[in-house]
Amino acid sequence: MPSANPHRVQIEYCTQCRWLPRAAWLAQELLTTFETELGELSLKPGTGGVFVVRVDDEVVWDRREQGFPEPTAVKRLVRDRVAPGRSLGHSER
Repeated sequence: MPSANPHRVQIEYCTQCRWLPRAAWLAQELLTTFETELGELSLKPGTGGVFVVRVDDEVVWDRREQGFPEPTAVKRLVRDRVAPGRSLGHSER
């Protein structure tokens, strides 16, 4: 049964590394792609080289393990959790 509450995405980024522009750009990409599926997208300032994307509190991308994400890769991971089966169109190829 689908949740009555829309999904939450959080992007935690390192302020020391000045990664806010990267986090904000990724946030814009996700909000544009999933405008009806996401109820909230937050940017969380962090330190120590952090760049982590969470969907409903589940880590889907961690820069320390996977490097910096391409937006298409993050969109696929988010889609698999918030809109399974949905096509991402041109970015799917």
